[in-house]
Amino acid sequence: MTSSIIPTLQSLYDVTQEHQDNRGYCTLQWRRGKLLVKPLGRVKQPYLPSLDSKRSLVECLQHSPVTLVSIDPKLGEPLLRFWADACEEAQKPIFISIPAGNKLANQPWRHLQRLIDWIAAFLLLLLVSPVMLGLIILMRVYSPGSLFCRDWRVGERGKLFRAIKFCTTTKHNITPLGRWMHKYGLDNLPQLFNVLQGDISLTGSYCWTLEDAIQLNQRPEITTSWEVEAQSHLLHLDSQTL
Repeated sequence: MTSSIIPTLQSLYDVTQEHQDNRGYCTLQWRRGKLLVKPLGRVKQPYLPSLDSKRSLVECLQHSPVTLVSIDPKLGEPLLRFWADACEEAQKPIFISIPAGNKLANQPWRHLQRLIDWIAAFLLLLLVSPVMLGLIILMRVYSPGSLFCRDWRVGERGKLFRAIKFCTTTKHNITPLGRWMHKYGLDNLPQLFNVLQGDISLTGSYCWTLEDAIQLNQRPEITTSWEVEAQSHLLHLDSQTL
């Protein structure tokens, strides 16, 4: 039995270009816990006021049976970040499509690789912890501000996660210490925590920025098999069967 995550829907009407930039105007399909967020088509759409506010969207997601959100990268980086932030706050995983050539390895090997990654990341953290502590002290002295920054990246199966890095900029200007850290890749040391969490691999698949993922998805025929299977079980939110 499928029920809508949106408490109220107003009248249906054709969406015109002047409404395209409004967050409330996008095609939503869902069923069996999967919510697919797609660009508008030339079909009648319900206006969803809950999508105009991140707070409202978070509350809708929190009080819904949705367990996975899949968003089309064609919606653009601002909307990707808007939905990713809302899903993070609502504690719902969010995915975007990635090139089909980046499929997961078979399940037994994947578990073994994750175990190797976890052990290697743990040992590396023990080795570099004095270096990281020294960098933190230097940053407190020479680069006042946030120690860490967390930006969205796209990992396995297109899952969005927050990559942890040392902050090397202040008000969008790179600091001298940050420039030196960036030169030797020291700003990426906190990403070892991402490896421990299973977000990225030391030896496996590559992760992308949102901008890179959007560019990759401009190529034709790159929808992954897991998303094709998910879409086969999805319904429009305005479907009469809801």
